[in-house]
Amino acid sequence: MTLFHWQIQQEAKKVEGMTTEFLHIAVAQGRRALAYVLAAKMAGFGSLDIKEHNGQTALQIAAVSNHHLILQDLLTHGAQISTMDLWGRSPLHVCAQKGHFLSLQVRIRLTPLHVAVLSHNAVVKEIRQLENPCSFMTSELAQRKHKYLECIKMLMLMGASYGTKVSIELKSGQTCLHMACEEANVDLLQLFLNQPSSLSTFSGNTALHIVSSLQNIKHQAEAAKLLMKRGADPGTRNFENDFPSQLVPGGPIGEKVGQGLILKSPPSISINRC
Repeated sequence: MTLFHWQIQQEAKKVEGMTTEFLHIAVAQGRRALAYVLAAKMAGFGSLDIKEHNGQTALQIAAVSNHHLILQDLLTHGAQISTMDLWGRSPLHVCAQKGHFLSLQVRIRLTPLHVAVLSHNAVVKEIRQLENPCSFMTSELAQRKHKYLECIKMLMLMGASYGTKVSIELKSGQTCLHMACEEANVDLLQLFLNQPSSLSTFSGNTALHIVSSLQNIKHQAEAAKLLMKRGADPGTRNFENDFPSQLVPGGPIGEKVGQGLILKSPPSISINRC
């Protein structure tokens, strides 16, 4: 018998009468054995995903606290990965934002490179959303961004492939390149596009389809231009028979993206948002 299983037996004798909030407390404190026993009990009653006052489930607390072993236990008991807290964050968002690599790998078997890309994306998004940041915040974010970029470069030097596909719920076949496209992450696109790759996802969307469909994100037009410069074909259709130009949203940035696509497209292609 392992120490963990012995601890489970001991904690099982103490849980009678404990209410649901004790699971959240046990997870926050990193008490794995107690959390395991309580989770098993609550799963039996269908109450494993009950939220506390911040709208967080036990799984979300495990993600925030980076208790990856507890996170794995909760998933084993059937905890839902798609729940959102009061700030609109899923457990995956939290892990990526905070750089909790082990917790991300537990959930979706991401390679270290996938995790580093998600973390770099999170910093890029945070920088984009800041209004009038102070010099300290600007410096801190720049350092984090540089750290993740250097990590990505080192992983690639060690043989990691940015073209490796991963199965994430509703996003089968996604690669690191496609993840970078989802944030119009120009730094990573420049890094990845210096190497040959397959630009199609499982759903048939190319990297250019993904960038074109973004909802007026800063650097979106630059990212689309960079992809086409590296050989992305605006005349390629996805499995739904759409060209990238047909996925472009309205608005000033979308108009700029669309103009760039049309200039590179065959004469028969035009933007159609209907």
